Amino acid sequence: MQEPARAGSADTDEFSERSARGRMEGSVFRKLGPGLITGAADDDPSGIATYSQAGAQFGFNMLWTMLLTYPLMSAIQLISARIGRVTGCGLATNLGKIWPKQLVFGLVLLLFAANTINIGANLAAMGASFQLATGLPSLPATIAFAFLSLILQLFVPYERYAGYLKWLTMVLLAYVAVVFVVKIRWVAAAKGFVMPSFPLTGDSFTVIVAILGTTISPYLFFWQSSQEVEEIGREEEAKPLKKAPWQAAREFVRIRLDTFAGMALSNVVAVAIMMSTAATLHVSGKTEVGSAADVAEALKPIAGDFAFILFSLGIVGTGMLSIPVLAGSAAYAFGESRDWKCGLDNQPWEAVGFYSVIAAATLCGLSIEFAPVDPVKALFWSAVVNGFVAVPIMAGMMMVVASASAMKQFTASALLLALGWTATAIMGIAAIAMIVLA
Repeated sequence: MQEPARAGSADTDEFSERSARGRMEGSVFRKLGPGLITGAADDDPSGIATYSQAGAQFGFNMLWTMLLTYPLMSAIQLISARIGRVTGCGLATNLGKIWPKQLVFGLVLLLFAANTINIGANLAAMGASFQLATGLPSLPATIAFAFLSLILQLFVPYERYAGYLKWLTMVLLAYVAVVFVVKIRWVAAAKGFVMPSFPLTGDSFTVIVAILGTTISPYLFFWQSSQEVEEIGREEEAKPLKKAPWQAAREFVRIRLDTFAGMALSNVVAVAIMMSTAATLHVSGKTEVGSAADVAEALKPIAGDFAFILFSLGIVGTGMLSIPVLAGSAAYAFGESRDWKCGLDNQPWEAVGFYSVIAAATLCGLSIEFAPVDPVKALFWSAVVNGFVAVPIMAGMMMVVASASAMKQFTASALLLALGWTATAIMGIAAIAMIVLA
């Protein structure tokens, strides 16, 4: 990354000193924020079902995909965060400066549709898991989860709410704990990372495409970029970096730490889910799973009550984490594309359009529970939509982050550009594969 220009005024020195005592001191966990939440939200119930299917169907032989996706997803999320922090505007606003606004709005509508389907599937998985763990009916629980999430987004101040989300990421450790409950063949698992063995068939390629679509999703781009914009508003002296380049050094350090940690958490959890299902479901011959709740139920007779409870609680916790990110990212994208006032720092009556989109996405997702729709098929088609939407959005992001007019002296480094374009190309191939395999 390029070194920022340094202003030599007393004000900038005072800002740097105060910042050093503020954000950059304290525990590592306190330095984490948008990137950590983004990475954790990537392991939503839909993602859990995808990783579980990979482990159940192919054993340890899909673990190599995590080595592939980590640098690519990290690069794309770094670019998302960089655009937000440098320009002070979210992705939709920046894309609207290089493309026709109607094109951007069309992509945003597709994003809203895909996010709504994901919210519905996540709520259904949460309700089913709650029923499995408690024996109580799933429908009231599903409705309660939807309205609890919505109330938190509408009425809890952003700073406190972001803190809740950050601590909620710890629920993902339940999946790491499952690995130590079940019996893992560690040599076979290690081989799955570096020397996998699986047939090159439509089924195997479909799982690979699903993993790519789960780990590199458009809603994550919009969320992290917009959260960086929110971070600017939380500190009085903070400004977009193109207006305050002297703040760049410590901000880029924070963004790198935050993003690398968040993406690492996402991939470690994905690896844990693949390994635990490979060691239990695959070994026992159960190679097809319909949802995350199905996985929890299947684990009970094989891995015992403790693994079952951990897996079930993890589904509920990750759902509560992911639904605000899915609804919020849709609201940021929608609001920015229409030049509305956006941001979770605002009260609902101060940003009516923005919060209306959050409510609409959550309630439309809930309505899927009452519709005659197969949630697994709905998720497949949402993955298809995401696959198509991701490619132009990622291409647009790469154009913005390479533009001196948009980024001033903070255009991305050659390495970051190479990784970003590689991720874009791979997602393009995945989108084409979805058409062929559909």
